[in-house]
Amino acid sequence: METTADLSELSTRLRDIAAEAATSVGPGLRAAFRTSISAGHKTNAHDLVTEHDRASEEMIVHHLLACQPDSRVLGEEGGHRGSGRIEWIVDPIDGTSNFAHGVAFFCVSIAAALEGELLAGVVYDPIAGLLFTADLTGAYLNGAPLRPQAQAEEARASLMTDYPSAEALALDGPAALEAFGELVGTYATVRRKVSAALALAHVAAGWTDATLGLDTNPWDVAAGALLVRQAGGSYLPFRYDDASGPAHEAPCFVAVGPGGNCPTAVAVVERLVAARRAAGHRR
Repeated sequence: METTADLSELSTRLRDIAAEAATSVGPGLRAAFRTSISAGHKTNAHDLVTEHDRASEEMIVHHLLACQPDSRVLGEEGGHRGSGRIEWIVDPIDGTSNFAHGVAFFCVSIAAALEGELLAGVVYDPIAGLLFTADLTGAYLNGAPLRPQAQAEEARASLMTDYPSAEALALDGPAALEAFGELVGTYATVRRKVSAALALAHVAAGWTDATLGLDTNPWDVAAGALLVRQAGGSYLPFRYDDASGPAHEAPCFVAVGPGGNCPTAVAVVERLVAARRAAGHRR
């Protein structure tokens, strides 16, 4: 079993490996951005995938497994691979719809976990050249420590959320628009940026005060959750059942920067999760 010092050293090494893997796909993504990108559909017309998602994930996975052989990977495109002790959680392009439509708000997200505990995380914005990294020593932007301060007053705070998606509108009905209206009426500004990983990184940097999400996947939030926590903020998971487990595996969340106070966001997510639970939703 690793000592605290061993874990810290391991986390820093995994952070560096993840950063190298993420930045390695940057040139290809920048070259493809705002060109004729052919996008296909996965679960529905809103869930896009491109050849660049798949190609980037293959490059990332190859790098991770070569640098850390005792690894396994959970990738958005390739699913589970390998059986090693270290779990890599990979989203090659978080915000594929933005990428495919020429909107410069997407990122590469890579996290590393050991027995369910996050040790390292990287969120890389290849267009802006922003490399957010976190390990057990802290959270950083392009190597400089992140020390954000969120707005304490809700009425002055900014919020990012992808909610409600088309799927959420179908699932929650009028309650979805009511919830969104409550958020818009409460916060100084509400932005729908459609990249949970990059929104979490912006909370860690102090550029937005809070973000919330429903029905996310581990690859959407793992790296960003660690960034927020290591920057001094809070990451609150919500589940549809009473099962326990790592926070990044919960399907819903609210993340708030240090010093922030967002009870309305928390209440909105709690209400939506409770209604879905009562209706038998188990995603």
